[in-house]
Amino acid sequence: MPPSQRRKQKHTTNSRVSLAMVAAHAKVSTATASRIINGITNKASEQTILQVKKTVEELGYRPASIGRALRCQESRMVGVLAASLANPTMSAIASSIEWALRDEGYIMSLCDTHEEAKIQDEYLREMQSQLARAVVIIGAVQSELLTDYRNSDTTLLFINRPAPDQENSYYVGINNYQAGVDVANLLLQHGKKNIGIIHASLNFTAAAERRRGLLDRLSEAGIYPDDVPHAHIEGLNHLEVGYKSMQTFLDMLKRPDVIVCLSDMLAYGAYRLTQEAGLDPIKDMTFFGFDDNPLNPWIANWLNSIGVPANLYGPATVAALKNIWSHSPPTEPVYLPHQFRLNKEFFLLPLKK
Repeated sequence: MPPSQRRKQKHTTNSRVSLAMVAAHAKVSTATASRIINGITNKASEQTILQVKKTVEELGYRPASIGRALRCQESRMVGVLAASLANPTMSAIASSIEWALRDEGYIMSLCDTHEEAKIQDEYLREMQSQLARAVVIIGAVQSELLTDYRNSDTTLLFINRPAPDQENSYYVGINNYQAGVDVANLLLQHGKKNIGIIHASLNFTAAAERRRGLLDRLSEAGIYPDDVPHAHIEGLNHLEVGYKSMQTFLDMLKRPDVIVCLSDMLAYGAYRLTQEAGLDPIKDMTFFGFDDNPLNPWIANWLNSIGVPANLYGPATVAALKNIWSHSPPTEPVYLPHQFRLNKEFFLLPLKK
């Protein structure tokens, strides 16, 4: 590109289009242009409205949001705090939410809390100082500021993992308890009784509820909690926790036939150690996970999983936010429909008569 064209392009890109420029091009007053851009159209003709909107599009005008945020004490920004963006499930959920927010004219500010309470509080403070319209937490942890923040004027919505105390909180996501029950039902239907559980911290509501649903249903079938061995090590990295925890089952004289991992990432780690031990993760045992990680069909066709399709989260999140803002918030958790993704080998198992 010639230097003269580069200079011209740079000037066009960096020159901010003002409201006065929009009004001049549309041949209306600045006040009229401002009202139409802000959605106040009752005093303008249809032709004037179309002319202003056309001019806005042609000039690429974007209104400054800082002044409006200060006047209204809120902005178009919605903060989304994810517990671990290294987890493809959370990244996919965040992406779905971003698309849905964009369609409604909001801007998403995405932060990774790394499952750390101090980092979560740091971002909560920042969202408050930025006058965020709402804060959405994908995988909340208990933190010092969380309760105080929930009692503030800022909308707080919990996604995929209910609030640590589950009281007076808005939630959108999987019914973790019922998902645990459904996994147990499926295993029982196929006569699977020798079951082991790998879990990370049970201080998180999703893991605790999944485990509770699984054990409650197994107990109804005569398989009591003491009959279900558990494997666990401390840590926030589920790949490492799954990998190291699996050694517990490999050391047992009678290994479980089914390894239920309370997240797909735990299952990835457990699978790796199983392979390294020279076992066949499909023929020698059955792996179940939770979350239906979007990578499963590509890299984990050995894994059976249960979860909510990520694309459902965005529309449901925005719908919940709009209901809260209109003072008609959901009175119960918004549970999204979950589904199984089963590997081919599991379909070949006989059903219990």
